[in-house]
Amino acid sequence: MKLLFTILVLVCLACSQSGAQTQNAATPAPGPKDAAKATPSPAIALDKEAVQNSDKAKAIIEQGIQALGGQIYLTIRDREQQGRGYSFHHGNPTGGGGPFWSFSQFPDKERVEFTKERDIAQVFVGDKGYEITFKGPHPVEQKDLDDYLRRRHYSLDRILRTWINDPGVVMLFEGNAIAAQHPAYQVTLVNAQNESVTLYFDTDSHLPIKKSFEWRDPVDKQKNLEEEVYENYRSVSGIMAPYNITRYFNGDMSNQRFLNTVTINQDLDPAMFDPNSGYDPNKQVKSNKSKK
Repeated sequence: MKLLFTILVLVCLACSQSGAQTQNAATPAPGPKDAAKATPSPAIALDKEAVQNSDKAKAIIEQGIQALGGQIYLTIRDREQQGRGYSFHHGNPTGGGGPFWSFSQFPDKERVEFTKERDIAQVFVGDKGYEITFKGPHPVEQKDLDDYLRRRHYSLDRILRTWINDPGVVMLFEGNAIAAQHPAYQVTLVNAQNESVTLYFDTDSHLPIKKSFEWRDPVDKQKNLEEEVYENYRSVSGIMAPYNITRYFNGDMSNQRFLNTVTINQDLDPAMFDPNSGYDPNKQVKSNKSKK
């Protein structure tokens, strides 16, 4: 409700400004006596407050980007993450977890390998997704693809590298909050499609510690809440990377990732993002060891 009210205020401000400009054009300029009697318009006062609010939100986001590594973070070309992942259903674990290797090439390519043998992989390129097994590549199920594309659209990297540069995005400072048991600044971004995402930045380190967004299920028309918590930041080649990442779905834990290593800008092999290339990660590992 607070967010909706703020957006309505901004819309009203725009209408007030437009009306004021039209009236000013048709009204003669006031004389000295009129100027002495003039008082600030409530719309103008509200507009100034809204601008100050937006400026504060931008400043907090900029502090967060600087804490993450500034220009180095914004210009990451590729990233490799290796660790162990766990899945949950309604907050209950669905298994013992397993190792994974994740390779990202910005802005829209990712490969995730599973099992110790790394013989199962998912590859996402643009708006397409594939699963690769010993039987070869085949498209991922549409629901899984939709879920992935939605998470990528609202990902922290996409928000801080793309959303904030969109002139149609409104940034709102919503005050202090508690996120992941830390004091935080709460900032919400709303784009021209009326999509919104809320970020929480630690008041001391300025690092992002939580992200949340809502979306409406096209089938049952119910709203869903997705949240992501970032913890255990470590320095990696000039950036700060969270080594513990937890996802929540409608308040229940849905996924946890504990990273062992993070590597950036190593010029990943383009073949790993081609589902038909026959790329074999185990051959690549042996090749790298032989070079050493």
